[in-house]
Amino acid sequence: MKVKLNEQGLVPAIAQDINTGKVLMLGYMNPGSVKRTVEGIQVWFYSRSREDLWHKGEVSGNYLNLREAWLDCDGDTLLLKVDPDGPTCHTGESSCFFNLLEGLPEGYEDTDTGSGILGELYATIQDRQREMPEGSYTVKLLQEGVGRIAQKVIEEAGESALAAAQGETERLPAEIADLMYHTLTLMAASGVKPEQVWEELRARRG
Repeated sequence: MKVKLNEQGLVPAIAQDINTGKVLMLGYMNPGSVKRTVEGIQVWFYSRSREDLWHKGEVSGNYLNLREAWLDCDGDTLLLKVDPDGPTCHTGESSCFFNLLEGLPEGYEDTDTGSGILGELYATIQDRQREMPEGSYTVKLLQEGVGRIAQKVIEEAGESALAAAQGETERLPAEIADLMYHTLTLMAASGVKPEQVWEELRARRG
């Protein structure tokens, strides 16, 4: 059965204590963190705030040791049965679910994020950067270095501008997609995260 990713290229994953049945936390995983978790012995998530893989417990030492991984009937949620080394929550609580909701919530907070497909593509580029599989165009670009990737960004920007100037609207989406892909690759090679760009864009709304 295939895992269904959401619009950000992620799948929610529930961690449950295999000894007590207690639900410990909800995290998100991308294909790279699923691979590391299933092929290893401890749980990795994808941190949406840091936009990178996150080895749960790497700071606190309270790792989640994987015992079983289950996929729900729709293929869009994972259940990780784990043996925790200590408290799961960063607050020191054994579970992240310790706030009892006894009525309507005090309010709601919107999360202002970038476009989902861009986040998904960036995560894929990061996976290529980390795993360096043979035959990948992204890996080839990364190996050639920032200078070469920057040159490709300039080329794609020129082709996009030319297509627009010549009224070639049917070709323009593909050219802009090439520009965005190479720009994201340049960001990954330079250590720039999409959230840094979203923050700059937020500052320009007005």
